[in-house]
Amino acid sequence: MRDSAKIVAMIAACDDPDKLRQWIANAKRGRAKDVEEAAFRRLIEVLPKEQPGSVEHDFWRTVHAFEHVLSEERGKTTRLARTRQKVVRVGEVETLKDWALGTKSTDGFATLIERCMPELTGEAIVLRHADHFDATVVEAARKRLEEAGVDTASLPAPAIPTS
Repeated sequence: MRDSAKIVAMIAACDDPDKLRQWIANAKRGRAKDVEEAAFRRLIEVLPKEQPGSVEHDFWRTVHAFEHVLSEERGKTTRLARTRQKVVRVGEVETLKDWALGTKSTDGFATLIERCMPELTGEAIVLRHADHFDATVVEAARKRLEEAGVDTASLPAPAIPTS
């Protein structure tokens, strides 16, 4: 992977999850962190079926990101079965509300913070889509992120795919 900038540009235009997963695997073997990161970020952008920029799309980006991390750690496909079941019962917004108001953070929150991906936490989604939540939920999300050492003012917004 000599010309990683060229590969990263190709990744940015790719909508095929299988190709993106292959780029991730190849980048791991070739120790091309920039390519691996670009392919991972693009993968979690294209996997959700919901409208890009919506709270639902952001939610599923987070789920896919955490499932990807867990699958790599465990060496087998891992799905967040309980989270998926809860979403069927109450929806994405209510699930995010429960995460933010919980007495302790979720495993996903801790994992994403440890991997320097605070913008993918449920709490960050609550802040980005504050108009979907009560003020107490937004404040709880902000507090949890700040207690984890995250500068909430500098959280990046998700990239919206152009294709």
